[in-house]
Amino acid sequence: MNRTEIVAHLEIALSAVLNKEIGGVTPELRLFEDLALDSTSVIELLMSLEDTIGLEIDPDELGPEVFRTVGSLTDYIESAFARSAAAV
Repeated sequence: MNRTEIVAHLEIALSAVLNKEIGGVTPELRLFEDLALDSTSVIELLMSLEDTIGLEIDPDELGPEVFRTVGSLTDYIESAFARSAAAV
């Protein structure tokens, strides 16, 4: 899965979690400050991503830096896909 596809899935998941259309997602978009995510919505976002992109996410390996921006979350997902592909 490439970055464009990951961002598209993030946009869909964020729209579902926040119950509003989120358009024009950019890598600089801040998840907490700009979109007002909270800890509950982060968990919902992770569950939604697991369901839609088929990636198992281990919450223990997630630090706060992963959730700074759409770009940082995209980086994490991209590296998680690379790790899972290498393990196969």
